[in-house]
Amino acid sequence: MTSTTTLPGQRSGARRQRSNATGPLNWLVVPALILFLVFAIVPLVGVLLLSFTNWDGIGAITFAGVANWLRAIADPKMYHALGLTFVIMALSWVIQTPISLLLGVFTAGSQKYRALLAVLYFLPLLLSSAAIAIAYKALLDPNFGLAAGLHLPFLAQDWLGQPQLALGVVIFVVSWQFIPFHTLIYQGGVRQIPRSLYEAAEIDGAGRVKQFFYITVPQLKYTIITSSTLMVVGALTYFDMIFVITGGGPGNATRNLALDMYLTGFMANQMGQASVIAVVLVVLGLGLALLLQRLGGKDNNGSQLEGM
Repeated sequence: MTSTTTLPGQRSGARRQRSNATGPLNWLVVPALILFLVFAIVPLVGVLLLSFTNWDGIGAITFAGVANWLRAIADPKMYHALGLTFVIMALSWVIQTPISLLLGVFTAGSQKYRALLAVLYFLPLLLSSAAIAIAYKALLDPNFGLAAGLHLPFLAQDWLGQPQLALGVVIFVVSWQFIPFHTLIYQGGVRQIPRSLYEAAEIDGAGRVKQFFYITVPQLKYTIITSSTLMVVGALTYFDMIFVITGGGPGNATRNLALDMYLTGFMANQMGQASVIAVVLVVLGLGLALLLQRLGGKDNNGSQLEGM
């Protein structure tokens, strides 16, 4: 029986080698850190300071204390916009996640025709949100859109003039645009799952449905968390598409928090009040992202293949 003993000099030498190896790598982080400070931290601090002022975007900036925050807390429109933001977030997640997951599993196959379908699925990613909004707004026009062109009376609805229909259109268009992006994420995750797991399941007599629920979905745990984090945080910033399609209407039926911030700041010329909404959006985004990461467990950055 033999034993290996590490001398103190050998341990110190190993530590010096590791420090020398990681030293140059630490300097590579400096440019990214500088960019993060300049384009993220500094503007965020500026917005936070601006939330305690009165400014119309042109004139002098005057200190207002906590008046903007108290006004925001007492404003029912802000709570309406906040609730609407969570509704859009939840419904778009419910729609996007299962469809993206299924399409990701489907396009991860090796059949030749799936490559062509994958390209077609990802076409919405090449279009801007404004262009998509303009196209759907024209297609849903009850007089000159699909209803008139295809002679389909059931499509001749006032899609953007009724609150519930307008909200449904917004959720549908948002989901249609971003499903390809999350499909790509799931496709990459599925291709990382070892084929041996499926071969063992086939030997045990498990069909495709059982393989999906007992192998694919559990192995995509961290991929689902990543995709959900992007969906949830991204839902807080939906602005351009909603602005083009409905402008927040009819009434305030589609005026979410991001659009409310824009209208308050650039239409009502209340930059201090809009800065309050911006800070609320940042806090919500950070809180939801941390919450989703906590749901993944302690090792939420670990590999989905770990422990096999």
